[in-house]
Amino acid sequence: MSTSRATDEAAAKPAESTPAGPAEQQTNVSLSRGFIGWMETAQCSLAFTSYQTGQLFLVGLTGDKKASIHQTSFTRAMGVTVAGQRIVLASDTAIWRLENILGTDQVANNVYDRMYMPRAASYTGDLDIHELAVREDGQIVFINTKFSCLATLSPTHSFRPLWKPSFISKLVPEDRCHLNGLAMQNGRARYVSAISRSDSVGGWRDRRWEGGMIIDISEDNVVVDDLSMPHSPRVHDGALWVLDSGRGFLVRIDPKTWERQNIAFCPGFLRGLSFHGRFAIVTTSLPRDGLFKDLPLQANLSARDAEPRCALYIVDLHTGGIAEWIELKGHITELFDVAVIPGCRCPSSVPLNSPNMASLITIDSEG
Repeated sequence: MSTSRATDEAAAKPAESTPAGPAEQQTNVSLSRGFIGWMETAQCSLAFTSYQTGQLFLVGLTGDKKASIHQTSFTRAMGVTVAGQRIVLASDTAIWRLENILGTDQVANNVYDRMYMPRAASYTGDLDIHELAVREDGQIVFINTKFSCLATLSPTHSFRPLWKPSFISKLVPEDRCHLNGLAMQNGRARYVSAISRSDSVGGWRDRRWEGGMIIDISEDNVVVDDLSMPHSPRVHDGALWVLDSGRGFLVRIDPKTWERQNIAFCPGFLRGLSFHGRFAIVTTSLPRDGLFKDLPLQANLSARDAEPRCALYIVDLHTGGIAEWIELKGHITELFDVAVIPGCRCPSSVPLNSPNMASLITIDSEG
């Protein structure tokens, strides 16, 4: 198996599962001074994705307390979620199910306590799937951005629609409102985020400044509006959370009054949100054209004399400050989603179509 490791403020070597390219294709990874200590105390590892380069990153700690950053390629890796011993990942045309093949006391290569093997792919075609989740009954649900709906898998067809906003008149592949984020509550889909109420092809692009909203799908009701390109709604610790990405803030929303509170500013375009106790984990991306054109985020960065970063941030919800971080500099400039893997020290995954995938045979001993 392969990995890249990074120490405090040091560059990481590229993983063997992602062949090294020319110098301009390389990415240096640096960690905040206390990142390793935070992971050790938190007793978890992290998974995050980059759709720009098509990679799933698994971050953990080795036995000698060094950071392990394991990379595996999945074309246009987008939404990622962890359900028990399983990782579910959206790619360009499929949803992948990766299963941990190691037992409780097993360690691979004297390092990894989880080894995720791709076991199934549900081919959907290009639906521009953004976030996804696993319901309490095991059903996978996902945001079908191209068709502006919440959907699930079908054994025969590309997808089965479950819900669409009332302002979307029909299911057509036009990405009308840029539905993008999904919040689960009590094992069921509860809230979604969208950039606008547009019901025309690509209409959301004209409403990026303040047309964003969160919709309670149980009542088909807009509960929060006036957001700028919101992403990744989540329910945590009795509150609704969302990334007000066009402004750069992690926002807490009171589900009784719908009052909102800016908790933390993060320098970059926010996408992906997960929680671990008192901490929120988010990822940020760089602008594609050098500036966050027509977004309040640009002014908010300038007001703080700050530059955008491609990074993963761990936010202390008690203080609103950034406790620790991972920063990527170089070829990788955009990240998408992040998930916590609780109770795991050092995860890895088996690359698709690799010799390991062909030769690594395991037997189910249950039953």
